[in-house]
Amino acid sequence: MKILTILGARPQFIKAGTVSREIAKHKEIEEIIVHTGQHYDANMSDIFFEEMQIPKPDYFLGIGGKSHGAMTGQMIEKIEEVALKEKPDWIMVYGDTNSTLAGALVAAKLHIKLAHIEAGLRSFNMNMPEEVNRILTDRVSNILFCPTDAAVQNLKNEGYDNFRCKVVKSGDVMQDGALFYKNLAVKPSFDIKDDFILCTIHRAENTDDEIRLRGIFEALEEIAKVANSGCEANFPRKEKQIILPLHPRTKNILNNLKLNIQNLTLIDPVGYLEMVWLIDNCSLVMTDSGGLQKEAYFFEKPCITLRDETEWVELVEVGANTLVGADKDKILDAYKTHKPLSTNYQSLNLYGGGKASENIIKELLEY
Repeated sequence: MKILTILGARPQFIKAGTVSREIAKHKEIEEIIVHTGQHYDANMSDIFFEEMQIPKPDYFLGIGGKSHGAMTGQMIEKIEEVALKEKPDWIMVYGDTNSTLAGALVAAKLHIKLAHIEAGLRSFNMNMPEEVNRILTDRVSNILFCPTDAAVQNLKNEGYDNFRCKVVKSGDVMQDGALFYKNLAVKPSFDIKDDFILCTIHRAENTDDEIRLRGIFEALEEIAKVANSGCEANFPRKEKQIILPLHPRTKNILNNLKLNIQNLTLIDPVGYLEMVWLIDNCSLVMTDSGGLQKEAYFFEKPCITLRDETEWVELVEVGANTLVGADKDKILDAYKTHKPLSTNYQSLNLYGGGKASENIIKELLEY
């Protein structure tokens, strides 16, 4: 069996790495990895692949920094060339990027079986390009590997029981990765207090909306300011450092808005192993990231999500995650009332307990 894996961003490589390590256990499977180049990442050097124990791409297409249409169109053209050359039995895609959609369309047009990992997730916000990508990819997939019960139910609600495809609850490959990389985590070199909050802001719905961005950062500044002053009048906890790895694009937007940011620890983006250390050692996660919401749960950390909706509804339902959008008052209220997670949350086994990659390869071999 030959699998052509299509990837476009560092988070996808980390997810795919868990499946690649499982594939390596099976001599009857050959994997060819294509990196579209959708997201340029200076951290993805040869050292990245060595440290993360991830196979290097066999093809690098170098397509990035373009509009959605131009990017996706060029990816389809180049992925098709690779697929015609390699003649895979399967094309495998992850998540919801333009690279994912391009790989899916190539598979559908060339009649190559398609496996979609992270299928069935829905934010129900069609203004998000990721939502469109994931829905279209699901529709042309032969096997849909769903990380959660909610994802399976979403597909049932959309009529997938009537389609010629197989829906599988595989568990989440991100949990596989979290368990694998926890022992490889590296402490960052900057000054870190014993008790800190880890925060990330990157989604366009926040960074491209001045009102939302101001609401978020004014709330973060208030939390950090009160914490740094040691004042407990309005907050039950003190001495909180807020560490915020900030993408250069977001940093430029903040500079242009002239927001008064004095109490946050703003740092450049860190490597994944450093990020794992920060997640594992923080007391709270505040984020608009999809993946980080789950990683907080994997490491038993409460999460305040700075979005209006989430694909990971089960985390909200069990109380591990609080949705607050970009409203300053809601953010402050969630901070005041959040509680540490207990190990009892893991007994719920929401994401497969680290067996997702094994389940995926077993299904492919039996298909």
